[in-house]
Amino acid sequence: MTSLPASPAFEDEIASYLERGLEHLWVHTQQATDLAQEDGLKVFTRGEGIYLWDMKGRQFIDAMSGLWVVNAGHGRAELAETAAKQMREMAYVNTFAYTSRPAIDLATKLASLLPPSINKLFFVNSGSEAVETAIRMAKHYQYNIGEKKRYKVLARRGSYHGTTAGALSVNGSAMLNRAPWEPLLPGVVFVENVNCYRCPFEKTFPACDTFCARTIERTIQAERPETIAAFIAEPISAANAVAMPPPDYWPAIRRLCDKYGILLIADEVINGFGRTGKWFASELYDFEPDLMTMAKGLSSGYLPIAALGISDKVAKEFEGDKSRTFGGGITFGTHPVACAVALANLEIIEREGLVENSARNGAYLQSRLNGLKERHPTIGEVRGRGLLLGVEIVKDPATKELFPESADLPGKLTAALIKNGILCRAGNVVNFAPPLVISEAQCDDLADRFDAALAETEQQFGIV
Repeated sequence: MTSLPASPAFEDEIASYLERGLEHLWVHTQQATDLAQEDGLKVFTRGEGIYLWDMKGRQFIDAMSGLWVVNAGHGRAELAETAAKQMREMAYVNTFAYTSRPAIDLATKLASLLPPSINKLFFVNSGSEAVETAIRMAKHYQYNIGEKKRYKVLARRGSYHGTTAGALSVNGSAMLNRAPWEPLLPGVVFVENVNCYRCPFEKTFPACDTFCARTIERTIQAERPETIAAFIAEPISAANAVAMPPPDYWPAIRRLCDKYGILLIADEVINGFGRTGKWFASELYDFEPDLMTMAKGLSSGYLPIAALGISDKVAKEFEGDKSRTFGGGITFGTHPVACAVALANLEIIEREGLVENSARNGAYLQSRLNGLKERHPTIGEVRGRGLLLGVEIVKDPATKELFPESADLPGKLTAALIKNGILCRAGNVVNFAPPLVISEAQCDDLADRFDAALAETEQQFGIV
């Protein structure tokens, strides 16, 4: 990690920002007492490519693209210029009744990239809102076709879908304690997730014949199919330890949904826009969802925007009489400036071959991380696809025993990673999802820095 010396005047400015930040800014998901510790609150000022610099002049590799967001990399002046141009022409129009050229252009472009059956786009501001909209639309679709008893939604334990009320209701991630907000939406039924490294059914692939998918049929039958509106899941769940589904998992889910009249919602908020080495992760598993949520990489984080992709089968059931109209909108959904920036972002990803780079250098980074297993007995498994990777850290690779909570692996490993200039989410699983612009040499640098950070952490546990 490199840093630049700061002048006394600039040190005063840093101190002012830290003081005011701690006093007035609520940093999402963070405990205020932790932020108040030395170097607890980090204020970043500049980004370029895969790198970020904080106010102290320290350079970090943004190994998680913010939050799986900055697919096109930091510092894209082209996107800033696109936003300024659109703002000068027209910043906003009532999107409940009218639209704009950027919105139509973006919807047209996305339809060309999405599965053939998805040709309509509903724009919102965030992944949580896209999930919320998908749930509402699935229920409304069932209502419109006369299936008025279908209100339940199947979701998976361990999956993350956001934090608005509806999204939180289908959120099975262990990262969130749902208890303070319960009761949530009624009718959410959780089923087991997929994890071949730690199979919840204590089976082994391929002898299991993808039991994790097949057993969901028993839940559908027990809950009564005529009450179930939709099934929601990420093709590859980053929150569920980046566990990779077996090849037949998603085709099996698709068959179950078709058999019982259940809409399949693919949450591609993290997976989409080249993150897995394909435009969308559903391509990896050869299935087409009925509804698809997307966000994050849609604009690479340059402006807030998200979308719900709607299949022709679903869209046609909202046509006709006004009573069939899908009601409700979002003031800043389909924002002309956000749409213009998202379209320019997609053009960059396409023009520079970043989807292909994700596949190529993602495989290379995965091989480098796998190579560290010889030096580090704490690496249990390296998994993922493209630049959506996870390294599972274990106390004993033979038994897959995890470090106990009292050992504070997340705290120790995160501190070591920051010391070595890496920003990412670390705990029992270390997430690696750098911007898709990463080069092979930068993959080497990232792997070397992780090597050093893990060695320092292992030393603290007396592992050599």
